[in-house]
Amino acid sequence: MCGIVGYIGQNNAIPVVIEGLQRLEYRGYDSCGIALLNVTGINLEKVTGKVNKLQGALAQQQTSSPVAIGHTRWATHGPPTVDNAHPHVSQDGKVALVHNGIIENYKILRDELENSGYEFSSDTDTEVVVALISQAYHGNLESAVREALSHVIGAYGLAIIHADEPEKIVCTRKGAPLIMAVGENEYFVASDVAAILKYSKDVIYLDNEEIGVLTPDGIKTYSSDENQIAKKIHKITFNLEEVEKGGFEHFMLKEIFSQPQTIHDAMRGRLLPEEGNAHLGGLNHMIGSILHADQRYFTACGTSWHAALIGEMMFEQFARLPSEVEYASEFRYREPLVDTKSIVFAISQSGETADTLAAIQEAKNRDATVLGICNVVGSSIARETEAGVYIHAGPEIGVASTKAFTSQVTVLSLLTLKLARLMGMSDADGLEIAQAMQRLPEDVEWLLKQADQIAEIAKLYADASNFLYLGRGVNFPVALEGALKLKEISYIHAEGYPAAEMKHGPIALIDRSMPIVAIAPQDKTYDKIISNIEEVKARHGRVIALATQGDTRIKDVADHVLYVPPALSFTAPILNVIPLQLLSYYIAVERGCNVDQPRNLAKSVTVE
Repeated sequence: MCGIVGYIGQNNAIPVVIEGLQRLEYRGYDSCGIALLNVTGINLEKVTGKVNKLQGALAQQQTSSPVAIGHTRWATHGPPTVDNAHPHVSQDGKVALVHNGIIENYKILRDELENSGYEFSSDTDTEVVVALISQAYHGNLESAVREALSHVIGAYGLAIIHADEPEKIVCTRKGAPLIMAVGENEYFVASDVAAILKYSKDVIYLDNEEIGVLTPDGIKTYSSDENQIAKKIHKITFNLEEVEKGGFEHFMLKEIFSQPQTIHDAMRGRLLPEEGNAHLGGLNHMIGSILHADQRYFTACGTSWHAALIGEMMFEQFARLPSEVEYASEFRYREPLVDTKSIVFAISQSGETADTLAAIQEAKNRDATVLGICNVVGSSIARETEAGVYIHAGPEIGVASTKAFTSQVTVLSLLTLKLARLMGMSDADGLEIAQAMQRLPEDVEWLLKQADQIAEIAKLYADASNFLYLGRGVNFPVALEGALKLKEISYIHAEGYPAAEMKHGPIALIDRSMPIVAIAPQDKTYDKIISNIEEVKARHGRVIALATQGDTRIKDVADHVLYVPPALSFTAPILNVIPLQLLSYYIAVERGCNVDQPRNLAKSVTVE
């Protein structure tokens, strides 16, 4: 959610940290700040609003420092004010820190500290950590951090400095992501590699409760029991250009238009079109366990949950393997029937989603086999699961997920094909599916050429207050995803429904002011969808239909038709979601919304 950037080295830390914070703006935030460390002590600057405001305030000071930590805050405890913005500084002015996460027992700790005479200056949970470190400090910052955190319950990613040790940054994490990076005589800490990618591609992933110590001489890492440990340096494979807009007005639009390539990348080396099969190296040794499990669960949140719904339907329809989907946020609270004979697939774009990580831990506590499907190499989910698959979508900057969704569904389709062949799918069916998947990048290219038409339709509906999305079978999750995209970036209330359920309640809402988006491919459900559309038209509703290329009948009942290339039910979800992504995007633009940074949302939800 929030963003952390820290620098120590031979250069001025301020421009490095400010630029890093700007590259984390996509996560969403409402205030920001920076703490500078030099021989005179800690210099603090905080503002509400955007990083460029912070940059302007620092420019007026004309100051510099070789050590700094910075933060973008998304308010949880206390409103977005200067006092509540990070960094927070101890009462004696010697400790400063930035924090991502939530301290669950902060109220108890705060009461104890106040009773001992400590005076707080903010409403945040974070400030109790500053106070605890200050009280525990006796000449060694990492020891004080370790002692302070022994009293803390919750999730955290922390970067800390102390005025008495001006050539040191200490960092640690539990639940919230944090990396360290090695440059040329300079070192970095950040919550996201995008913040420091300009300066280094050599990163070190901190594991839970490890402590990193950055000095001008290098980086040292210690385990929770104070032993120094050797950490592998990982090479980041993507480039800075991948976290820039590349000429597009918004990151979201760039990411929508990148999907022919990202879908191809998700299949590359995995799809075997000549054999009608697929190969997933990361899961190859787990295939037998998946096939013979008593139960298969998918757990995820948000857009990834919609991908999981598609995965469940494909597993059952094509591989004939019973499966269930669980919201990760509810998984550990409802006593799921998970045991040693269960397989749990955890799906997340970031690999850092707190609810999904909690579900993973619950499944592991019950001795289930947990497998991951995520985008970010080296992420917590990649490290916490027994095996898994990367979706290879590249960095996704727009808060509303687009290319990650289609890549997730692509990977789930590949896995389904692999399992289905082992469960008796014929060569002919396998070849048909594999060759349809091979055509996906080309089909998506064709869809993207309809963007101007979709933009014109968006202008007609930008003033709507409510939308209803209808789909059947595997297109029901697509309807859910289309509605979610519209809600996220345009702030229009939208709901996705199984089309047949419309008459069980939602039909009461339909009138001239409520547009309906109907996913109506020419498959076995086509006549039923047409009937649903006619029911809408009988109540003066306006219909945007998503139809198979060449379908002329639907023009008689729909107000607008968006065409999609002919597709198998196996590949239809990937193709059908593209026009819905574009429709949401252009409606949001028409309404003047901040597409890449929707209000109240964050890219990586690292708190429960």
